[in-house]
Amino acid sequence: MQEMLTSLSTYGYLVVFLYSLGGGMVAIIAAGVLAHLGKMDITVSIVLAAAANAIGDTLLFYVSRYNRAAVMPYLAKHKRKLAFSQILFKKHGNKIIFFKKFIYGLKTLVPLAIGLTKYSFAKFSVINIVSAVVWAVLLGLGSFYAGEAFERAGNFLGENGWLMPVGMLSLLAAVWIYLKKATTKKRRQG
Repeated sequence: MQEMLTSLSTYGYLVVFLYSLGGGMVAIIAAGVLAHLGKMDITVSIVLAAAANAIGDTLLFYVSRYNRAAVMPYLAKHKRKLAFSQILFKKHGNKIIFFKKFIYGLKTLVPLAIGLTKYSFAKFSVINIVSAVVWAVLLGLGSFYAGEAFERAGNFLGENGWLMPVGMLSLLAAVWIYLKKATTKKRRQG
């Protein structure tokens, strides 16, 4: 355990930045816990996570807006999820740019979907940057202040190793089922 913490605290900032380009929820939570343990600096972790998260979403928006040919083969495999992202955007507007940061599975598709529309790049960038900062602060400080609880939970899971895989598989299955239901065509009755 100590070797893993040393490794994470050594390369942690790079991991937080790179992982946050494509999501980063686990990275910023881990950084918060490590900051609680005195292995990382919470301010640096939050700044890196927010910057990388904003950059990653902006790049996705930009690529889908200005290089559709490169994006379309990827999107062809995810037509229903893309349509779901566009429906969410039409229904919830700017709020979806913020909330998608907390929903696994939508993080990549929402900026791509918005980039395919005529939505303002400047407006997206401002909302995205503010959302990335709020996201990083909430998760970073939340995990920092909950560090002791995470530490106790880690010790408990270390003693009961079978619980973590079961919990993770259950969580992933629930997300997958939700996205499947949300993007499945409904049959007409009549």
